[in-house]
Amino acid sequence: MNYTRALGLGSTLSRTTFSARTAVHCTPLVRYAILRRSVQTQSIKPDEASVILNTQRLARPSSPHFTIYQPQLTWIGSIANRITGAGLSLLLYGFSLAYLLAPSTFSSANVIEFAAGQPEWVKLAEKTILAAPFAFHSLNGLRHLAWDTGKFLTLKGAYRTGYAVLGASAITTVALVLL
Repeated sequence: MNYTRALGLGSTLSRTTFSARTAVHCTPLVRYAILRRSVQTQSIKPDEASVILNTQRLARPSSPHFTIYQPQLTWIGSIANRITGAGLSLLLYGFSLAYLLAPSTFSSANVIEFAAGQPEWVKLAEKTILAAPFAFHSLNGLRHLAWDTGKFLTLKGAYRTGYAVLGASAITTVALVLL
C-alpha cells in the first residue's frame, strides 16, 4: 500500500483500484496492453545506424580521467598498494617457478653466494628495492584491516593513517636495509 501513497493516491482509491481481488482480474488485461503496445521507430538501415551511433559517441563528453584531478593521498596510496602487491607477487611467483624449474641454479646457497659477491652499493640498492614495497604494502594492509573494522573511515582519519603508513614505511625500509 505504500506505493499508492508515493503516487499521491488516496487510501479509498487504492483499496478499490489496487486491491488484491482487482489485481487478479486485471492481470491478463495489463499483460495484453503491455504486450500489444506499439513503438514508433525510424526505418534506418544498419550502416546508417552505425554512422549515427558513432557520431553520437564522438559528441559525448569523455569520462573524467585521473589526470584531471588533483593528486590525493587516498588514491595515490591505493594505487601504490596495488602496484606493490602485484610487484611482490610477481617476484615471489617468478622466483618460485625458477626454483622449481632449475633448482640447482636458483638454490638458496647459489642465491646467497651470488648476493655476497655483489658490491656493497648494489646490495643496498637491492635491499631497498625489496624492502620499500614490502614495508609499504604490509603497513598499508594493516591500515585496510583497520578500515574493515570500521575505524579511521573519516577523511581526517584516512589522511592521518595515510601519513602514518608513509612515515612508518620509510622507517621500516631504512631498518630493513641497514640490518
